[in-house]
Amino acid sequence: MTVTDYATYIAGLPRVLAASAALFRDDRDRILVLEPNYREGWVLPGGTVESDTGETPRQAARREAEEEIGLDVPLGPLLAVDWAQSTTRPPIVAYLYDGGVLSAEQFARIRLQEAELVSWKLIERSEVAAHLPGSLGSRVLAGLEVLDGGRGPAELENGRPAAG
Repeated sequence: MTVTDYATYIAGLPRVLAASAALFRDDRDRILVLEPNYREGWVLPGGTVESDTGETPRQAARREAEEEIGLDVPLGPLLAVDWAQSTTRPPIVAYLYDGGVLSAEQFARIRLQEAELVSWKLIERSEVAAHLPGSLGSRVLAGLEVLDGGRGPAELENGRPAAG
């Protein structure tokens, strides 16, 4: 295969997006969620991996948390990976990292990115499905199971455990 053939091959491959988020909790095991101004529902601190800059999913989750809530926190282990398909966009490989338990002082220092976010709050595990739509809620619940001592990271497909 020539260099030109290889470049043509690479250019013809399907596109896949990558996103990552951090799962932050308080000392009562409540989950930090953010209310965006650009869509319905709530989200976790996170966003798109900027692969054109060489950013890794872990780096993206940490950068996004700092941009969105003003906290630069080293992230813990990978909790879940989800292959999320859609009819309106390319598939997304979504990474979920443990953001850890934030202190009261850290919560007091949260400063929202005003261009994208309206508010934040802490929710109970039982409220995840109501606040985090679709596969995001399932991804968070899978991540919490890993934190509870389950095997991890969780491998998901559209928010459901991958067959294996």
